[in-house]
Amino acid sequence: MYNKVLLIGHLGRDPEVRSTPSGQQVANFSLATNRKWRDRDGNLQEQTEWHYIVCWGRQAEIAGQYLTRGRQVFVEGRLQTSSWEDRQSGEKRYRTEIICENFQMLGGRPEGAGRSYPAAPAGEVEGAPGPPAEPEDDDIPF
Repeated sequence: MYNKVLLIGHLGRDPEVRSTPSGQQVANFSLATNRKWRDRDGNLQEQTEWHYIVCWGRQAEIAGQYLTRGRQVFVEGRLQTSSWEDRQSGEKRYRTEIICENFQMLGGRPEGAGRSYPAAPAGEVEGAPGPPAEPEDDDIPF
């Protein structure tokens, strides 16, 4: 069996970071992915899908420090469905979430960011966000 999810999208909100009673950090945020296609009449169509992302431990700390609403992110993880009973209606509710195993910031700096960009501690988390690489002229594909 294999449960793997790879997404590239934009954060819908800043991550919410909290601690469990045992002291472990957990962060969650929404991620929007888009799909574009042309219909039979040649009209461009677009569909946005929202994903609920959950990060644990050091990944949660880094997400809280470096991720912000609108930021483009690559997320690697696994699907997990959780359930609970709604307090008001008593109905059983379900949510499918992506448990983040790795993430990496993509694109340039967020709008309004200055030239300096804080780097995450190197080597602590695979794919931990660091300063984005400045493209050299030879790296530009056009």
